[in-house]
Amino acid sequence: MILVTGGAGFIGSNFVLDWLTQSDEPVINLDVLTYAGNLENLTDLSGDPRHLFVHGDIGNFDLVAKLLADHKPHAVINFAAESHVDRSIHGPEDFIQTNIVGTFRLLEAVRAYWSNLEGESKGSFRFLHVSTDEVYGSLGKDDPAFRETNRYEPNSPYSASKAASDHLVRAYHHTYGLPVLTTNCSNNYGPYHFPEKLIPLVIHNALAGKPLPIYGDGQQIRDWLYVKDHCSAIRRVLEAGRVGETYNIGGWNEKPNLEVVHTLCTILDELSPRVDGKPYEEQITYVKDRPGHDRRYAIDASKIERELGWRPAETFDTGIRKTVRWYLDNQAWVSNVTSGTYRQWLDKNYEARA
Repeated sequence: MILVTGGAGFIGSNFVLDWLTQSDEPVINLDVLTYAGNLENLTDLSGDPRHLFVHGDIGNFDLVAKLLADHKPHAVINFAAESHVDRSIHGPEDFIQTNIVGTFRLLEAVRAYWSNLEGESKGSFRFLHVSTDEVYGSLGKDDPAFRETNRYEPNSPYSASKAASDHLVRAYHHTYGLPVLTTNCSNNYGPYHFPEKLIPLVIHNALAGKPLPIYGDGQQIRDWLYVKDHCSAIRRVLEAGRVGETYNIGGWNEKPNLEVVHTLCTILDELSPRVDGKPYEEQITYVKDRPGHDRRYAIDASKIERELGWRPAETFDTGIRKTVRWYLDNQAWVSNVTSGTYRQWLDKNYEARA
């Protein structure tokens, strides 16, 4: 059995779904269900005895300790995090509490549990911490991509809080011997992505006839990773990664944001054209850039390929087409998540920049 934290969020729910497609090994799924945690992501597992959902916070030491003692998982995979840069700018405290304090309390519970294991159970246990490429800071246009040896230079409250959590995980390995693994991924996209991030936001707004907001000049470059490729990489790291090591996970797909938006518009023109016959690109609008917006992220994923034999299965072209098709086929899911609180957030974030 494994314990997954944050398993109702975007990446976590995809991981749980894929894990139970690949394996019969049960999953305990702990999620506090913030705005981005959505049990509808897991409806395919309704009634599945292999999936035990627990509503709770990684910062609740007693709850986590009880789950570990009762179910005795051989691994903990930590997806739980506040993860939206813009939200961290407007309200950083939630990011400090979840990403730093929450990770600390989770590590404390896991350390206590692991310390009492014996023999093979102790030797095979793993704590896998899922993090982001944003901890490395921003790259110039011609700089080499981030490697695991890059120093940390976080530039937003979000990335700073994730950097702190990474350092805690490293410290618990070197101080206490806790068998940890850390992964730092590039920008994910795919099914069940909450429509505040670029790709699902553009798809949702395009279909609703709303503006497609582009920060600044739209030339911020990101490396794009299809979420199911990310999940397969995490499974591989859990299976064969060297204890104490960090593995960068990327898609080898550097794209400027504006190019991504134009690609989405082109696919939507083909798969769900506007009733007036005009191109979706007409809905593109430019808004004031966010404070401290990093210009470029890029992941060098050579280490995980060299040591563990992993490469992404999807190109950006295949992955983005699958993503658009999923959103077109799951409009009920989109409608259910884009309600009240979410609309208020969009108004707060974008209207002031128009």
